[in-house]
Amino acid sequence: MSSSLAGKATARERSMTLRDYAIRYGFIVLLVGLIAYFAVAADGFASPQSAVFIFQSVAITGVLALGVTATLVVGGFDLSIGSVATSAMMAASYAMVVLEQNAIVAVVACLVIGVIVGLINGWLIVYMRVPDLLATLGMMFLLLGLQRIPTEGRSIATGMTMPDGSVANGKFSEAFLALGRHRIDFFIPNLIPVSVVVLVVLALLIWFFLEYTRFGRMMYAVGSNERAAELAGAPVKAYKIWAYVISGVFASIGGILLAARLGRGDIASGNNLLLDAVAAALIGYAVLGAAKPNAFGTAVGAVFVGVLLQGLTMMNAPYYTQDFVKGAVLVVALVFTFALSGRGKR
Repeated sequence: MSSSLAGKATARERSMTLRDYAIRYGFIVLLVGLIAYFAVAADGFASPQSAVFIFQSVAITGVLALGVTATLVVGGFDLSIGSVATSAMMAASYAMVVLEQNAIVAVVACLVIGVIVGLINGWLIVYMRVPDLLATLGMMFLLLGLQRIPTEGRSIATGMTMPDGSVANGKFSEAFLALGRHRIDFFIPNLIPVSVVVLVVLALLIWFFLEYTRFGRMMYAVGSNERAAELAGAPVKAYKIWAYVISGVFASIGGILLAARLGRGDIASGNNLLLDAVAAALIGYAVLGAAKPNAFGTAVGAVFVGVLLQGLTMMNAPYYTQDFVKGAVLVVALVFTFALSGRGKR
């Protein structure tokens, strides 16, 4: 009888081990399988040109998603990132095309916008006690209107006629455009866009910051149990405000990369930034079974979203099905993470 019980215990342990492996590596396997499927099913998907398109989209989505991750770490959420990114894009375009300023002025203006929006979001949430979803949703609508006021809803491009009848004769500097268009050699010439390098650097910085600094670990503590962190003497309000400042700055960097890629201030170009970034950040929960917001998972999630959208586009899938597929993948990833692992009960 004892040998029978031991056999059942061994089988149970083996079963749990396989399940743990599935939870930990299942999403990585899914990503590899998705790439393999599109490489076979979609003509040209495995080409260098397709890889460049994926890298460019992943860079902007990933930077925004890393900002969302910072707010998720402290138990918050930022719905304004897409609007911050498009506002930064419009600000950079306005500074160079209309005001005829240089790239440094444009970049600084964008970063200032990100800091200000982050501070306002944090102040509303922490001191005015407005729920994070409502505060950032209100900021999203405010920015959607504000970014259209200077040009009365027009996109910004060299030679455009301004509302007062003047002509904008400024142009984007080559150094600024290089952020979104220049590529570097990596095994294959001109394969890796500079924007991807920016994403990798930012991902490494936020990963190290969250995992290996006291400030980052305290942010996780605030998100895990805000009351306990407060009783332990942690400046909870400051940590939460800083999380939204980080989100605002990252969103503005995403806007800079978008402006550099397009070479104009396209008012409608950021419509899907919020959905893609949020999907990448939440999919990150399922990567390596983390079941928590983390920089590495977010970066992998951004790659997954980029691969998925590029593959569907090259297979001529209707545009209106792409959000559905993204949503389905997101739901499956989160259910897989929390329901199968049981970590959602913690």
